[in-house]
Amino acid sequence: MDVIKLDISNALDSKLTADAVNALLPEATEALSKVDNGTGAGNDFLGWVDLPSRLSDELIADINATAARLRNECEVVVAIGIGGSYLGAKAVIEALSDSFAAYRTDGLPKVLFAGQNIGEDYLFELMRYLDGKRFGIIVISKSGTTTEPAIAFRLLKEKLEREQGKEVASRRIVAITDEHRGALRQLATEEGYKTFVIDDNVGGRFSVLTPVGLLPIAVAGYDINKLIEGAAQMERVTCDGAFGSNPSLLYAATRNALYRSGKKIEILVNYSPKLHYFGEWWKQLYGESEGKDHKGIYPAAVDNTTDLHSMGQWIQDGERIIFETVISVDTTEHEVVIPTDEANLDGLNYIAGKRVDQVNKMAELGTRIAHVDGGVPNMRVVVPALNETYLGQLIYFFEKACGISGYMLGVNPFNQPGVEGYKSNMFALLEKPGYEEQTAAIKNRLK
Repeated sequence: MDVIKLDISNALDSKLTADAVNALLPEATEALSKVDNGTGAGNDFLGWVDLPSRLSDELIADINATAARLRNECEVVVAIGIGGSYLGAKAVIEALSDSFAAYRTDGLPKVLFAGQNIGEDYLFELMRYLDGKRFGIIVISKSGTTTEPAIAFRLLKEKLEREQGKEVASRRIVAITDEHRGALRQLATEEGYKTFVIDDNVGGRFSVLTPVGLLPIAVAGYDINKLIEGAAQMERVTCDGAFGSNPSLLYAATRNALYRSGKKIEILVNYSPKLHYFGEWWKQLYGESEGKDHKGIYPAAVDNTTDLHSMGQWIQDGERIIFETVISVDTTEHEVVIPTDEANLDGLNYIAGKRVDQVNKMAELGTRIAHVDGGVPNMRVVVPALNETYLGQLIYFFEKACGISGYMLGVNPFNQPGVEGYKSNMFALLEKPGYEEQTAAIKNRLK
């Protein structure tokens, strides 16, 4: 089995030379050691580092058996979670799914998502869609009190119990939560839900290879054994302290060298519509890990060639504070050949007989050349194909690089102190008990 490859040649120029990247090897290697040996800040959240190689056969079999039961009993399974509790599963399912699976009936349950927003219309329309359907719930929350998923779970749990009865509901609800503590753990124990544990030492944005991500992916019908196998392959590859054999090390060092040269924004680029949500997962992984202490590369993502007709102008000619990381997929699953048209009114006969993917790849190559010529360095991550094994490799590659890069930035990559600010204000505005003083202060500000 091949492994994904990283090419940084288009990130190097007179301003950022190979020597400048190589000069960061000692710093990058030290950061790698902190990740692998647990000697850096946030080292109590490093359970993901050896996760692929230590997942037990018993746990994987349990996840697969639970997924099979839900597939057998349900037409729809709603995965409730927010942030890392939904983005990883959503990214993998979207990458592997038929683009029009939502419009087809193939016997597999549809995996839908809730609790990732507080959209009233979204929740109403979801519940209306579930009317008359056999549905189940995977609720993912360490505490059980996070606002967005807690609202969704309260609504869907009430609907399921009302329509199917508590006994059926207790069988169709699976809780992924803390082992001992929290409101969801207490409820799961009282109601007899099947449960899986969110380990204390794995943060949400690193949780896709735990039951948090694996169960919804398995319910959708995909091979989590291969996903884990691919991640384990990359785990072995990224233990090495040399740029030449460790792509995560090289990626982390190069992006930090670019940051120090004035490139403050990284754009993750894909040329496959199936990777849109992978970009969303990546944005959370890097944004929440690095954006602190007034430091950090701003993570953005585009879907090309679509976004070349919207963001392309800014990327080509805007302020030169950006660099790109392009995910390039070598082979597609299907083949479509462009036909000849006798009238040729659209002027496309010059590409007649070529595959659509060949045109797409020339668009990718042409864009990378144009952007480099326009002062936008880019790195290229080459993925042989979109399947479970390579997605497992890609996930772990970015996770490992994120830990290394965060330490090189001089931050704790595994906390997220800044996400609490909006919550306390929201609680105060909603007049939650215990926030009376803050409620009064905010009301005075709004007068």
